[in-house]
Amino acid sequence: MTTENSLTKMRRKDRAQNDTWIRAFLKSAEVGTMATAVDGQPFLVSRNYAYDESAHCIYMHGARKGRTIDNLLVNNKICFSVQEAGRLLPADEALEFSTEFSGVIIFGRAAIVADETEATHGLKLLMDKYAPHLEYGVDYEVVTPEGLKITTVLRIDIDEWSGKAKAVDADFPGAYYYKGVLGGGL
Repeated sequence: MTTENSLTKMRRKDRAQNDTWIRAFLKSAEVGTMATAVDGQPFLVSRNYAYDESAHCIYMHGARKGRTIDNLLVNNKICFSVQEAGRLLPADEALEFSTEFSGVIIFGRAAIVADETEATHGLKLLMDKYAPHLEYGVDYEVVTPEGLKITTVLRIDIDEWSGKAKAVDADFPGAYYYKGVLGGGL
């Protein structure tokens, strides 16, 4: 899906990942960040999301009113990013200090899903991803038309994507995890 003149063209081709890797990463990454822009001002919002491989799109949900919806009504072009950090990789010079990482960048268009069947499908995909141990209609209520009146389901139609990753050998000298040096976390 990446072309030579595209937004997703990569300088470090040695870190580029193929479509199969990208699909798998999108299914497993925990959270994504969507960028919208209005009048040249970018806005970022982090969201839970679900990748629908068969429809080649991303679903998410949120408030019916607010900055994201207002922005999308003016300009539906988006950039969506998912990433994971690995170990930090120390070096003798600060310039050479690095990190392991994996990430995907998507360019596309976002739409507010008006169709109840599609909105329900998107919400079920989200639940399947984030609560696979719970059963729809058994452990939590089914999606209802009333419920769809208080949430907005968004769909990102993917135009282009790219994925890249950097990993080093397990015995890289001095490699460490960021939270390991902080003594905690969430």
